[in-house]
Amino acid sequence: MGFLRDFRSGPSSPACPDPLGAHTAQNQKLAQRSSLEPQSVPPVPVPFREIVLASHLKPLEKKDRLGQRRNVLWNPCAAPARTAPAHAVDIPQELIQLPSTAAEFHRDWRRCLKSGTDKYQFLLELGGEALGRIFQADVGFGLLGEFLTVLAENIHAGDRAAILQILQSLAGTGRFGLNVALLSQAEKQSSQDLFRKLQSRDGQAAGQGEAQPMETHLEKETEEERTVVELMKCYQVS
Repeated sequence: MGFLRDFRSGPSSPACPDPLGAHTAQNQKLAQRSSLEPQSVPPVPVPFREIVLASHLKPLEKKDRLGQRRNVLWNPCAAPARTAPAHAVDIPQELIQLPSTAAEFHRDWRRCLKSGTDKYQFLLELGGEALGRIFQADVGFGLLGEFLTVLAENIHAGDRAAILQILQSLAGTGRFGLNVALLSQAEKQSSQDLFRKLQSRDGQAAGQGEAQPMETHLEKETEEERTVVELMKCYQVS
């Protein structure tokens, strides 16, 4: 007991090192050292205008307005108003070349040909051979009736042979019987009108040359009459 009392009352022992204080001092030294080292500067963002100029984009200007009308011809088949053509049955100038596929034909037929006269001349310009090749698989829903209507409304005496060739080629396309069965009543009436005109004397005057021998003329006329009869059966015209 005396020993313990002496120990307690004796001089105080040296203080133990404080681990937290040592850690704090070390952190302060590291902070002072890092403050002396050069700091990396973050990259300065490039102004937006320089980015636009570098990407070859024209920035908007004060004169640009939202909703401003622009004279841009987005439709390649559309054309500004032009004077009346010299010939009433010329193909529109928008058609640079005749179509060679069904997709190209649909595009030109719907977009570039506005009148029945244009469509009529377009069919004659293509001819039966090209039409038969384009629509070898199928004429397409609704097109056969449109063809018959256009031909019936615009037929000319001198085009009889060309029209017969077109009708023959269309009759040889795929699913032709189904397309004929799907004709509307108005389209069937146009088909009857077309064949009636082909059988008439006006339709038979197919622009034969006056110097052509009579025998040759009769032979060709007989052959065309036979073709008309056969086509009437194909198109279910009585």
